[in-house]
Amino acid sequence: MGIYAFKMPDIGEGVVEGEVVAWHVEIGATVKEDDPILDVMTDKATVTIPSPVDGVVRTRKGNVGDILAVGHICISFDIDGDGNSSEEETPEPESEVKKKAAKKPKVEVKEPKPEVVEKASGARPLASPAVRKRANEAGIDLASVNGSGPAGRITQSDLDSWKDAGSPVAAAGPSRSALSGTTEVPVIGLRRKIAEQMHKSYSKIAHFSYFEEIDVTNLENLRQHLNANRSEGAPKLSYLPFIMQALVKGLAERPECNAHYDDERQVVIRHSAINLGIATQTERGLYVPVVKNVEAMDLWQCASEMQRVTDAAKDGSAALDLLSGSTFTITSLGRLGGLGATPIINHPEVGILGIHNAADSAVVRDGNIVIRRMMRVSSSWDHRVVDGFDGAMLVQILKKYLEHPATIFM
Repeated sequence: MGIYAFKMPDIGEGVVEGEVVAWHVEIGATVKEDDPILDVMTDKATVTIPSPVDGVVRTRKGNVGDILAVGHICISFDIDGDGNSSEEETPEPESEVKKKAAKKPKVEVKEPKPEVVEKASGARPLASPAVRKRANEAGIDLASVNGSGPAGRITQSDLDSWKDAGSPVAAAGPSRSALSGTTEVPVIGLRRKIAEQMHKSYSKIAHFSYFEEIDVTNLENLRQHLNANRSEGAPKLSYLPFIMQALVKGLAERPECNAHYDDERQVVIRHSAINLGIATQTERGLYVPVVKNVEAMDLWQCASEMQRVTDAAKDGSAALDLLSGSTFTITSLGRLGGLGATPIINHPEVGILGIHNAADSAVVRDGNIVIRRMMRVSSSWDHRVVDGFDGAMLVQILKKYLEHPATIFM
């Protein structure tokens, strides 16, 4: 019988540490080689780490939310054979780690306790002058009316209820109570990674935003025609594949927008490939899977690949390479609509495009009011390296292609 100590593996992509998201095994559990033992979140993705051996879990290190460094022992097993570790080299039992670890703020959920507002004996009932006047004219003693307003204030509807019921008891209505207490929610896992990335982006990047409205009436007609005549198995087209194709042409014309900015070296790295990050809201939080080499795809390939990567992000199967390598990001607010937004750039990229919903609107064309399908877009740019003219020009190029969709494919 021996002890096998397992170290936090090098997951790649320059990752030097990971956050414990979930343990799949308890101390004393019997595991087989390749059984999942631990979920670790890095800057790029959540990775499930399999067991390297058959054995019984002896010790494990780290609670959910703890950060483990690559190369440090995170779990040990009792195995048949000599093993690779002595008793002294194995991690301390989990109970000992807890005792020696720095104390973390205790997360306490305080249950709200109702505070019933009662009238003090002999206190003057709370009511507005108008309510007092009406009660006086109707011969109603306000002391016998239960108020439903803030702090027990008597309202006009309370007087109506009192008169309809004919007695103070029946007129009491539903009781109201004030609430107190708070609920603390720990910021761990993906939420902590999102917070760190947003802080890095907004603290390092000098954002400026630019908004535009695009007439997508012709694009909508083309989209409906293509969907009605698509081949069997082909994905249904939303606006995004057209926007992706238009961005390929637009970014070729404005290559300064398809770039990364290296803060430390102070170098702008322009990319030949167009790898579009697609911001995707999931049950676990925001992910940005990447459609790579969009410049080599046609419209239907864009739609299929976008569906594949976003589905992988939503179901948790997205690997590291699927969540890294973007050169420009699209975020779609979709059905939420909105008049505008100021999307935060996906560092170290230099721009991001936000797509709002399309809706029929009354607009003026040649002096006449007509109904057109309009879509608003929002964009943000790294003003350290992208001038306002450059960012605005890319949006205007995109507008030109989307308003005349045939030109996207010429």
